[in-house]
Amino acid sequence: MKKFTSVNDIDDPEKLVWEAIQTKHNPLEKSFLGKGKTMGLIFLNPSLRTRLSTQKAAINLGMHVMVMNLDKEGWALELEDGSVMNGSSVEHIKDAAKIMGLYCDIIGIRCFPKLISQEEDNAEKILNAFVKYCSCPIISLESATLHPLQSLADMITIFENKTTHKPKVVLTWAPHVKSLPQAVSNSFAEWAVAMKYNLVITHPKGYELNEKYTNGATIEYDQQKALQGADFVYVKNWSSYNEYGKILHDGNGWNLTNEKLSLTKNAKVMHCLPVRRNLELSDEILDGEKSLIYQQAENRVYAAQVVLEKMLKIETSVKTKSNSFTKSIMV
Repeated sequence: MKKFTSVNDIDDPEKLVWEAIQTKHNPLEKSFLGKGKTMGLIFLNPSLRTRLSTQKAAINLGMHVMVMNLDKEGWALELEDGSVMNGSSVEHIKDAAKIMGLYCDIIGIRCFPKLISQEEDNAEKILNAFVKYCSCPIISLESATLHPLQSLADMITIFENKTTHKPKVVLTWAPHVKSLPQAVSNSFAEWAVAMKYNLVITHPKGYELNEKYTNGATIEYDQQKALQGADFVYVKNWSSYNEYGKILHDGNGWNLTNEKLSLTKNAKVMHCLPVRRNLELSDEILDGEKSLIYQQAENRVYAAQVVLEKMLKIETSVKTKSNSFTKSIMV
């Protein structure tokens, strides 16, 4: 695996989920894989679970880890090819990415959308520059449009808790005080569809996600109707995609309550965190027996680790072939 940016980089998502669960049972079993290897974690935006879980996963595999908050500790980056850099940017992203690729065996990059230009965010200029110019495998630690490690952890969590082969999973919009990206919601939708779950997405009108990621899901504007018979309820806020980045609804009536949960099939409740308590979800639900939020967070480690394992195996194979070729020349 040379890159991990979406579910489309995976041949068999269910198999990957199963392998992650096996890794969870014995996380140090393959600690030899990363010996002498370096993981670079590059952040242009804040992180708690992604940063710590990916670092933990790399350590479990025996890797050294370098972390850089590029937005604060690096030079201002130029993203446009052919630009005359006579402004505020100091270093072109192609140079920065190439150099980081020389220093690291695997790089994880986190870069949020600006939520100003739909076209610009969809272009994923930063992530794609790292994929293009780095000589090592790239993992998305959340980009402008997707958050694949979070979604893989979510699929692991559902797989561990489901009581039927094809559970009904509801992704419901929730209130928030600020405009948030669609990345987690996009990613969750495409992974749930890829796992062949019965996915229903419910939100106020105007909050339709990009159909590129929701194809195969059922869209329902009546939240209570959507919740009926649900096995899992994933709560998440996102801003409008069509009226890009805007907040269109005050959130009134969209809070998930225990009364609404009574419509489900004793559903488990999920949230990617961080969560605005008693706005997106009540303390009662978050701290209750139906909440899976901490299991999701724990599974972030094993989601990252199973991806790193596959990348390290490829790198080890390439290195072995390269060494054999070098020895043959020397002889």
